[in-house]
Amino acid sequence: MTGTARRTQVEAMASALRLPPFRVRARVRRWLRGLVVAAAVAAFAPHPAAAQEDEATLVGVDEVTIQPMKQTVPVIGRLVASRTGVVAARVDAAVESFRVEVGDRVNSGEILAVLVADRFAWERELRRAEVREAEAAVATAEAEIALREQEFQRLEGLRRSAAFSQARLDDKRQEVVMAQSAASEAQAALLSAKARLRLAEIELGYTKVQAPYGGVVSQRHTEAGSYVDAGDPIVSLVDDTTLEIEADVPAERIPALEPGTPVVCDLNGRQLPATVRAVIPEENPLTRTRTVRFTPQFAGRLTHLAANQSVTLKLPAGAARNVVTVHKDAVLTRKGNTVVFLVDAEVAKVRPVRLGEAVGTRFQVLDGLQAGDRVVVRGNERLRPNQRIRTQGNSPG
Repeated sequence: MTGTARRTQVEAMASALRLPPFRVRARVRRWLRGLVVAAAVAAFAPHPAAAQEDEATLVGVDEVTIQPMKQTVPVIGRLVASRTGVVAARVDAAVESFRVEVGDRVNSGEILAVLVADRFAWERELRRAEVREAEAAVATAEAEIALREQEFQRLEGLRRSAAFSQARLDDKRQEVVMAQSAASEAQAALLSAKARLRLAEIELGYTKVQAPYGGVVSQRHTEAGSYVDAGDPIVSLVDDTTLEIEADVPAERIPALEPGTPVVCDLNGRQLPATVRAVIPEENPLTRTRTVRFTPQFAGRLTHLAANQSVTLKLPAGAARNVVTVHKDAVLTRKGNTVVFLVDAEVAKVRPVRLGEAVGTRFQVLDGLQAGDRVVVRGNERLRPNQRIRTQGNSPG
């Protein structure tokens, strides 16, 4: 609007209000100043939402604590069966039949295969006959002793008679001794016959190949009709109920693995306990590792386990120590910095922190907090620095 037009408009307003033009101009200036002040007040007045934010916010808190921490290092191990191997033939014979297939689970003493037993059965009968023959020889020898002793006693009774002969008495005494010696030989022959009979019975029993322990048949090494010698493999057996963990552990970790030391193993995604059973005192010069056996405690918890299955062990890297820890839910990232909201009276104050390793659901605090501090763990995402808060007790941590 030009100056002439503005003057014309003011003169028109002055004429309508019946006021001098200078008074109209003064009123317009006061009206404009009022608009500016109102706008400024509206700009700086607190918004209703902001006023609500200034109210105390309900939050959950947790205390910074001191906890024992034991650093661990992962080591790959494997499941090994404490009882596994080949079940071999104990006598020379042909295989008559198999009673099991690969994959069958057997109990201790169960028959795995049967060998042809004809020769061993007749060998046993022969030894039985020898025993009976030896028993008869013993009986004859004992009767001979009784007869010679009877004759000796008769001659001894004639000592005061005119018919007494000292020579005949001495001969009869020798005959008694000889009869006793013959009886001893018969007794020894009987014992030998019984021993041969027992051996024949044992060999006959060996024609039934039995499982020395319970387990699963992993392999059959021969078939029915094949001839095997003593010591030849028949089947391979794995006892999967007594599995242990074996790992090649770096030598520098060995001092922390005394027998009985508890460790944690990760098997099929599950964390399970185990203990050190033995450290083998033999080191691999190429890898600088030693073999360690662990006894796992997962009996009845897992199925479908197998020998040589991989397992991850979490072994202690050193002695346990006490560290200051904070709950993981208290930790926030603001503008690239790791911070927590520290409860100071009824105000939430931002505290930068430096964290270390995880300790369960908590983090090790390297700097910024001390034991006994209270930090916000619930509702901290919406907090602003120095905002008033209301606590609802410790959060489980």
